Amino acid sequence: MAQEPRARETAPPKGPHAPTELSAPTELSDLAALKVLAQPRRQRILQHLTLHGPATSATLARELGLNTGATSYHLRELARHGFVEEQAAAEGHGRERWWRAVPGDRRFPPRSRQSPEMRLVMDELNHHAYAADLELFEQAQLRAGAGEDPWADAFPYSRGSVRLTLPELRAFFEEYIALLNRYKRPDTDTPPGARTVLTRFLALPAPDAAPVSESAPRGREPHDRRELHDREPHNRGESDPT
Repeated sequence: MAQEPRARETAPPKGPHAPTELSAPTELSDLAALKVLAQPRRQRILQHLTLHGPATSATLARELGLNTGATSYHLRELARHGFVEEQAAAEGHGRERWWRAVPGDRRFPPRSRQSPEMRLVMDELNHHAYAADLELFEQAQLRAGAGEDPWADAFPYSRGSVRLTLPELRAFFEEYIALLNRYKRPDTDTPPGARTVLTRFLALPAPDAAPVSESAPRGREPHDRRELHDREPHNRGESDPT
């Protein structure tokens, strides 16, 4: 169910809402490849290439506060596992070596099929990825402080819960990915005023309800019961636009 923490991309459609032939998902089950992704500096490099497009090792070093030797090494490691690739010299970059993130529908093995070592790597990978996503969100909110920019309202946000079986949850996830791909399109078909919008999907089972103590004082709702009310799943979504 889990995917690469960066934006998952497939072949773009010709316009918004248009159906497109999607590339088949690729499962990242190679432990060496996962270790490459879990390295924090490589995650930052991938994030920069995804957000800002192709760059040289010197550009990445300057933007990320690294030295060119380190960025060159990390780029080679990422390229060795197919996460980045060097652009052809004919694409207008002269003799400099420019690198781009390779798009793809990349997914991780479900946790039940992960070895103990793979779980440790995945936990490390997700820890850094979630922290980076939160930092991006907070920075975007700070930049949107001025109300004159119409994109200051571009923070749709929703919290909700639904009761699903595991197969239904898988179907829900695939429908989300299909919706995401319906809105993808190449730069040549992107209208003026469009911006890159980062999307993230996170779903997790709610914690089991704790048993209510029978010895709680009458006339006062026990703490455990209040928590139970807060956690009880219900079939409604709560939208709270920022």
